[in-house]
Amino acid sequence: MINATDILEKLNKEHSLSLAEYECLIENINPDIMEKAAEYARVYQKQYYGNKVFTRGLVEFTNFCRNNCYYCGIRRDNGQCERYRLSKEDILECANAGYELGFRTVVLQGGEDFAYSDESICEIVSAIKKAHPDVAVTLSIGERSRESYEAYFKAGASRYLLRHETANPVHYGRLHPKEMSFEHRMNCLRELREIGYQVGAGFMVQSPGQTAHDLAMDLKFIEEFKPDMCGIGPFISHKQTPFAKEESGTLEMTLFLLSLIRIIYPQVLLPATTALGTIDPCGREKGLQAGANVVMPNLSPTSVRKMYTLYDNKICTGEEAAECRGCLQRRVASVGYEIVEDIGDRVGFK
Repeated sequence: MINATDILEKLNKEHSLSLAEYECLIENINPDIMEKAAEYARVYQKQYYGNKVFTRGLVEFTNFCRNNCYYCGIRRDNGQCERYRLSKEDILECANAGYELGFRTVVLQGGEDFAYSDESICEIVSAIKKAHPDVAVTLSIGERSRESYEAYFKAGASRYLLRHETANPVHYGRLHPKEMSFEHRMNCLRELREIGYQVGAGFMVQSPGQTAHDLAMDLKFIEEFKPDMCGIGPFISHKQTPFAKEESGTLEMTLFLLSLIRIIYPQVLLPATTALGTIDPCGREKGLQAGANVVMPNLSPTSVRKMYTLYDNKICTGEEAAECRGCLQRRVASVGYEIVEDIGDRVGFK
């Protein structure tokens, strides 16, 4: 009988496993196999990126959302959520502040808020690119039409983050209302790639009802789709959602999966997420040591940060952008890595 250690060795050599083999790894997580996976992951991390850590300056510009995802604090039916929208001038001010702090990627993230027309999104993207031609503009605004994606790309957006959340359509249905479609989400990811974006996917770790088989499907999806960036983080409940009393995902499983993703696709851009830092005071540092190489500090005005709560107890909601940058720089350095002033493309992206 093949054991989990042998399967991990195979993954390190071939960067591919069967669903059953991925499931076996997930079911047999222990400190020894976690450390071995992290060792392999760090080898690839160093091979492709050295000790560099790229920053993505996050501007959470709206917390209005048309969707009603069961896990999300800004879901449409959360009547207790204090809503806001940033103006074009507010967003540009955040981007300018980020540039002064050394950020060379700006991520415009929000709920699916169609109060911002395609024209207004394009105007914002174009204005950022005009002010800072050496900055990459990333969008994270959910499911849109192909025509919309093409317009944003033409305006200067070059990256798009759209987490798939789970690669199992049955599990997807447990996390989302019926009007949301797994097939449409996957089609959006394919269209983004066809248009020419650097594409980010990703999933929640140990979300309600998720099995080892579901997580194995996520790893197989990453192996086959090869997103340029893969954002994963532990599920954390929000008190104003249907999943308020569900248990959060664990640090250990999230770190293990980060390592496996780095081994599966060594060139991937892999964030140590804010959610990881929320469930453990040193979560982001541990994420880097498990194979991550991206951090995403917040550039949003402090006046709105507490309103953009996808989950409870989110960290850094009271810090100014400069504080976030300085704090992260020290944290990253404490585990032997260096934040660099770099656009941070995926190695090999053309």
